[in-house]
Amino acid sequence: MQVSEKELNQEFDKNLKGFDSKNPPKQELIDSCVHCGFCLSTCPSYRVIGKEMDSPRGRIYLMDAISKGEAALTAATTQHFDSCLGCLACVTTCPSGVQYDKLITATRPQVERNQPRNLGDKLIRTLIFNLFPYPNRLRPLLYPLWLYQKSGLQQLTRATGLLKLFPRLGAMESILPQINLNALQEQLPDIIPAQGEKRYRVGVILGCVQRLFFSPVNEATVRVLTANGCEVVIPKSQGCCAALPAHQGQENQAQTLAKQMIDSFAGIDLDAIIINAAGCGHTLKEYGHILEDDPEYGEKAKEFSGKVKDVQEFLVAVGLTAKLSPLTGGELTLVYQDACHLLHGQKISLQPRQLLRKIPGVKLKEPVDAALCCGSAGVYNMLQPAVADELGQQKVENLLNTGAELIASANPGCSLQIKKHLELQGKQITLMHPMELLDYSIRGIQVKV
Repeated sequence: MQVSEKELNQEFDKNLKGFDSKNPPKQELIDSCVHCGFCLSTCPSYRVIGKEMDSPRGRIYLMDAISKGEAALTAATTQHFDSCLGCLACVTTCPSGVQYDKLITATRPQVERNQPRNLGDKLIRTLIFNLFPYPNRLRPLLYPLWLYQKSGLQQLTRATGLLKLFPRLGAMESILPQINLNALQEQLPDIIPAQGEKRYRVGVILGCVQRLFFSPVNEATVRVLTANGCEVVIPKSQGCCAALPAHQGQENQAQTLAKQMIDSFAGIDLDAIIINAAGCGHTLKEYGHILEDDPEYGEKAKEFSGKVKDVQEFLVAVGLTAKLSPLTGGELTLVYQDACHLLHGQKISLQPRQLLRKIPGVKLKEPVDAALCCGSAGVYNMLQPAVADELGQQKVENLLNTGAELIASANPGCSLQIKKHLELQGKQITLMHPMELLDYSIRGIQVKV
């Protein structure tokens, strides 16, 4: 269906300003949309909200009208851009090749610069973007959070329903993983030698949330790489990859963090730069775009991104040399959860499945709607908890309906979202990163399911 003039008029306030002159959405990209509507069925926000303006096609209508001065950035229009998860399923689906990813990436900084946020939005966004991308700021808070969990205060707080009065704060608390203080003390060496013959020399990016909440995944990744002939280099100066601010239009912060990441690997001779988190990997591969206007870092960014490989993508390309053992005494049925920024952003889907099938005794199941977002989408489940919860519930139901004994997930945000909704549905099922499964298989460790 087409957007009616009445619908457009309801959204627009012509008295307010629109896009500024700094990298607005390109008109030629807007014009490439033929309004066919193929994107609607794959758009998670449209599925949940059910409004045309909360679909890729509807948002492109808004961009076009704002670009032509027929509309403005108001609270009414901004909410439709905010409702986008940035999952990029529409890019995969579009038969016309519309580059919606570039359109929404250009629109979000415009929103942040030109549309004032209300007090609640300002507070939650200030908290998120001044905390999560900075591991050294986040680390000290993990000790009181550990006490919050161990003292029983978390259980009491959840039982009282107090956090329902503060939906976004409640959403943030609901995905808090179990904190292991021992893991916070462990440090991977700067250089870890390859086991056996050295085949490659690779750098590893630790991530922010990943290094603090999922340190076993990083340790497993390093062990898998070294077991397959890779010398691993981990620069201690590395920080955030810039994914969280980049996905939410925090342009200056994203550029600063990207430069710091590039500098941390400068002068190190590497065959590849490895990342094991899907959302981070997509952003790392976009550095050339994020810094394209920077005279000092433009070319450095392209060179850096050219070396970035998702760990599953890399291992399939170079081949496994380590011997793999069964994970259980018999057959293990598992389901792989596609992270959007791996599937749609990086076009990596077969490689994780190929690796998992190499493990003896593994039987891989496929869920319904495998390409539909789980609702995590970076910090979306904190900023738009109602939509995210409905998507999370659907995702978990689809995964459980496969009858799998174990879920494999290659993104920390997805893992937290899925664990939350498994708990809400009263289901006990093991969830692990594919690198943890490969690590167990290489070391001959049995998986508990």
